[in-house]
Amino acid sequence: MQDSYTKSPYFHVAFARDLKGGDRVLYRMLEILPGLLTWATLIAIVVCSFLYPIWTAYFIIAFDFYWLLKTLNLSIHHWHNWRRMNHNIKVDWTDRLKDFKYEHLYHVVILPFYKEGLEILEGTLDSLKNTKYPKDRLVIVLASEERAGDEPYNNALIAKEKYDNVFGHILITRHPADLPGEMPGKGSNISYAAEQVRLEILDKENIPYENALVSAFDVDTTTYDQYFLCLTWHFLTTENPYRASYQPVPLYNNNIWEINPVSRVAALSSTYWQMIQQERPEKLATFSSHAINFKTLYEGGYWQKNMVSEDSRIFFNMLLAYDGDYRVIPISYPVSMDANFAPTFWQTMINIYKQHRRWTWGVESVPYILFNFIKHKKIPLFKKIDIAFTQVEGFWSLATNPIIILVLGWLPLALGGAEFRNTVLSYNLPLMTSNLLTITMFGLLLSALIGVTLMPRMPKEYTRRKLRSISTVLQWVFVPFTIIIFSAIPGIETQTRLMFGKYMGFWVTPKTRAK
Repeated sequence: MQDSYTKSPYFHVAFARDLKGGDRVLYRMLEILPGLLTWATLIAIVVCSFLYPIWTAYFIIAFDFYWLLKTLNLSIHHWHNWRRMNHNIKVDWTDRLKDFKYEHLYHVVILPFYKEGLEILEGTLDSLKNTKYPKDRLVIVLASEERAGDEPYNNALIAKEKYDNVFGHILITRHPADLPGEMPGKGSNISYAAEQVRLEILDKENIPYENALVSAFDVDTTTYDQYFLCLTWHFLTTENPYRASYQPVPLYNNNIWEINPVSRVAALSSTYWQMIQQERPEKLATFSSHAINFKTLYEGGYWQKNMVSEDSRIFFNMLLAYDGDYRVIPISYPVSMDANFAPTFWQTMINIYKQHRRWTWGVESVPYILFNFIKHKKIPLFKKIDIAFTQVEGFWSLATNPIIILVLGWLPLALGGAEFRNTVLSYNLPLMTSNLLTITMFGLLLSALIGVTLMPRMPKEYTRRKLRSISTVLQWVFVPFTIIIFSAIPGIETQTRLMFGKYMGFWVTPKTRAK
């Protein structure tokens, strides 16, 4: 990588304020673009409903039909990935690997944490202990934060003492507070931890960087018993495996029976979207828990330390570093994490919103992609256009489509005036819209059925077991609510923040377990 784009001053830029002169102006314009598109769309529908109600009504009917076809397409992808994931869970990956040499491969698992309790650390370490991959080739990194105080670090010491003889290595790191050029958050923590792994383990044990696969997990991530075997197989069978990241399916079901139905729907919906994306790898970017080869990671400069969305940004970093020759390999194998749970219903709702707002803040990568595509001359133009359109359209759809379908679709009747309300179209508009939406909602039946299969068996100690079981089906009536409150609105908020230069910091999702 002698001429790598990693040496470019634009490679690790986070915001327009990091640049000067014309570059700063250009980047600032690109930061405005997502919010401008979203607000222009919403305002245009309101204005056109008043000025051109007939044409707006035709547009809404056509858009509802488009949404019906899109939902059908996504449902098919969802069903296919559900089948693929269930198949992969049942596969004997040890048998699949019998003709491969993998004794040289180490798995480095970075577990960043802030103020999570010891019970969460131990739950994750227990799951790693129960995996079938040789434990002497598992390197566990408990990545604490200095700014969190002494208690989390002491919990890491307790966990290390308990599990020290289980794994090949357990390394505790303590990310220093207030380092220059860093934003407090997961990205800066795991980047610091990765460098400590290099210095303290890989270099000292003479482990070649290309022989280490790094899994960047959330601290509540629990692994299925064959996760590392499945990941190893995909790494060994992928063409040019060093030019790829590896993405499992995140299941938010560790505490699924403890949470309320709204939180459950929000959690499952996030999983469903990732399952759909696994069937569309050309649109897939790394998200949350993901894996990457250490040599690739080291050459790319680790995760960005100065922004929020380090999980997806690492993919775009590598895409630029390798002149567009980089991709995400979906492994269609799950890892499990906690869904949002707080002591009160309303605090849970607030936490879900803040978490989804942090996820939709991934829009910060749109100006980064567009800006660097303008600067980077070696990536093929068609690939630039394809990726740029996917990202821009994706964030635009997230913020606008639910509102167009569920709210703005009725505006011509309200704003079109008496002349429009006397037309046959005004009579048929709500009927056609309702019928199309009703047909679309049948897709929820498939989601409900898949949701039941993704949930672990209900613990016997829960009371009102029948009522809880029934709620797993009835909970899907909350989808119109969750898709507006936890997708469209945070999407609009983050794009508006970026539009006006009100940059966000990293919000740590509280990990609370029922007592």
